[in-house]
Amino acid sequence: MHKYVSKISKYLFLLIVSVISIFPFFWMIIGATNTTVAINRTTLLPGTNLLTNLTNLFTSDLGFVNSLENSAVIALVATFMALLLSSLAGYGFETYRSKKRDALFNVLLLSMMVPFSALMIPLFRLFSSFNNSGLSFIGLDSLPAVIIPTLSTAFLVFFFRQSTKAFPKDILEAARIDGLSEMGIFFRMYMPVMKSTFAAAAIITFMASWNSYLWPLVALLSPDNRTVPLILSTMGASYTPDYGMIMAGIVIATIPTALIFFLMQKQFVQGMIGSVK
Repeated sequence: MHKYVSKISKYLFLLIVSVISIFPFFWMIIGATNTTVAINRTTLLPGTNLLTNLTNLFTSDLGFVNSLENSAVIALVATFMALLLSSLAGYGFETYRSKKRDALFNVLLLSMMVPFSALMIPLFRLFSSFNNSGLSFIGLDSLPAVIIPTLSTAFLVFFFRQSTKAFPKDILEAARIDGLSEMGIFFRMYMPVMKSTFAAAAIITFMASWNSYLWPLVALLSPDNRTVPLILSTMGASYTPDYGMIMAGIVIATIPTALIFFLMQKQFVQGMIGSVK
């Protein structure tokens, strides 16, 4: 009897937690189909205003479609470059040994203690100086200004180094004996074996880049360069916000990250626990 009570209690707890977790997404989807008046009345029933909300969203002068393109470019480029640079750094830290290696890595880890808000002013001054030089294409109010600070992070380097500890060292020795170059080992041996780690890092980096708000708010000055979070924030800050349109925009903005996570969730779990296949 006690066994059944324990099992029922566990499932009941999981059910409650699941409902609490899913309800915001349910409310978001329901809100996308209703009018602002219905949303203010906290209705939980689907409405018939979805097409109107989508039409208003894509035809408004806020530039939602353009913001989707900007966010996609930033997220894809930042993810690709961050994976490449951080994996090379993590692989190098673990594979090549030297007296200063651990000291340098500890300094790198200490940088994680610095909040990003403390870096915004130096970054702003740095990228604003590019506007008055031949590097204006990476200066303020450009997509590269948002991408470059995210190309390599201490967390990703740490993540790849810890995962590289599980990489079979026999493969390295065998490849070197066969005459394969170090870059060849990395691209032809390391990357295929560590694909779960790359998948987990890709999900984390893509979601962080897609949902980034604070630095794009500071770095992107013109409306044409705004990203999805900035557009959604602008919608909510209006005098009479259209909550149905906002909910529709949030649903669309959630689809890319949700799709990537669900397609790669198996690799994500394997990568987070450090498994190598």
